[in-house]
Amino acid sequence: MHKMQIQLTMAVLLTVAGLVLLFLAFLIAPQGEIHQSVLVAFGEMSTFAGALFGVDYTYKVKERKKENENKN
Repeated sequence: MHKMQIQLTMAVLLTVAGLVLLFLAFLIAPQGEIHQSVLVAFGEMSTFAGALFGVDYTYKVKERKKENENKN
């Protein structure tokens, strides 16, 4: 598996895990109340996943710039 594909896969999995955690907080008693620790955990997962997407995007942009410079 390509390294960049692994990073994107991890980012997607972490985001999905964060969403599942958030929805489980609504199902566990008392219903509808989100505990502070759940919000913190979701925020950390989303931030990490977003950072991975950002790193991936940055590398792709740099890689394309190098390809364009080499063609010229």
